[in-house]
Amino acid sequence: MTEVTARAVLIDLDGTLVDSTGSIERAWARWCAERGADLTRVLQIMPGRTAESVFAEILPGLGPAEMAADADRLLGWQVEDTDGVVALPGAAELVAALAPAAWAVVTSGNRPLARARLAVTGLPLPDVLVTTDDVRAGKPDPQGYLLAAARLGADPADCVVVEDAPAGVAAGRAAGMAVLAVGPPAARDRLAGATWWVAGLDEIRARVDSGQVTLFAAA
Repeated sequence: MTEVTARAVLIDLDGTLVDSTGSIERAWARWCAERGADLTRVLQIMPGRTAESVFAEILPGLGPAEMAADADRLLGWQVEDTDGVVALPGAAELVAALAPAAWAVVTSGNRPLARARLAVTGLPLPDVLVTTDDVRAGKPDPQGYLLAAARLGADPADCVVVEDAPAGVAAGRAAGMAVLAVGPPAARDRLAGATWWVAGLDEIRARVDSGQVTLFAAA
């Protein structure tokens, strides 16, 4: 059993709190069909990253205006497509145990998409929600996590990040934060940069006492 105490818990959205795999893959498949891009390669590299960073790697010839327009369309398709989007096991219990001033969501999607997914899953909208609308660079850049910590009034060293993607793990570590990686055993190697790992949020318990959060998780 692993135990860590922190001032704030900063949580990724897609793949960590919610399962939005179907919506994400359908949107990327549509984009790849329109652009003639390799969907298999896209699905390998896109978890946790902004659309623009994926575009730059897959189709480096796209200009900034085209990238911005494509990113807007890609996110718009996902806002409209909430079919199969559900809260992951343990997500509701974890956030219900946390005081509003003790947690935030940090996502590579925009604000309308994050709000749509939280709403359809019944998860609460946090007081602090950091999206691509709030930062200049997305994960693996640490900006999002550092901004969330600042908005909660927490020192980065006194925060724990909960993530499911390598880019998010890298962002949390670059921010100087402990990182709890969430994913099946097959994902453990690619999440090796995390401080520790569990298979799912249902393995985590939280206790809040005197403004501090203690997370108990499998080692």
